[in-house]
Amino acid sequence: MAKRGKRDNRRHVRKGEEYRINEHIRIPEVRLVGDNLEAVSEVAGKAVESGIYPTRMVQQWAEGMELDLVEISPKAKPPVVRIIDYKKFLYDKKKKEKEIKAKAVKTVVKEIRFGPNTDDHDFDFKLRHAKKFLEEGAKVKAYVHFRGRTIVFKDRGELLLLKFLKELEEHGAAEALPKMEGRRMIVIVSPKKTKKK
Repeated sequence: MAKRGKRDNRRHVRKGEEYRINEHIRIPEVRLVGDNLEAVSEVAGKAVESGIYPTRMVQQWAEGMELDLVEISPKAKPPVVRIIDYKKFLYDKKKKEKEIKAKAVKTVVKEIRFGPNTDDHDFDFKLRHAKKFLEEGAKVKAYVHFRGRTIVFKDRGELLLLKFLKELEEHGAAEALPKMEGRRMIVIVSPKKTKKK
């Protein structure tokens, strides 16, 4: 594969890009940082360390290395720059952001529905499910649905949800007391943080 000329390899900042690069960095001095300063020293023909240099000189070093001069901290005095491959820099940045998003806990909410006349067997069955969900780290949204005339049994529904919360004390805690939303009385239970050993 033919080696690209020095100029084709250098990119220009487009509107909307978050970093100024190459000749778009127009301030007189910059602070050069990076872990490739030995390679920069070879191009510069002298020892180059992290520090403040005339912008034009650093741009020439970047050009000599067929890399980009990228302003990574524009608000610093003077702005901080690195000599790097701009496309690879953006790619690595996106990859890091994806990893951070993947690690961010995605909250799952599982729903458990009761009727105001739920019997003990059904209650225990749903309670077991709720415990399992909380152990897996999911939130549990439990609600009593009042159909037709059963709306008169609001007290019964509230007692049922309070009993449900009491049974789940070891596994989770209610975010708030049960409350009515339309024809449903709802409570949300968050899992208790398990202490890492």
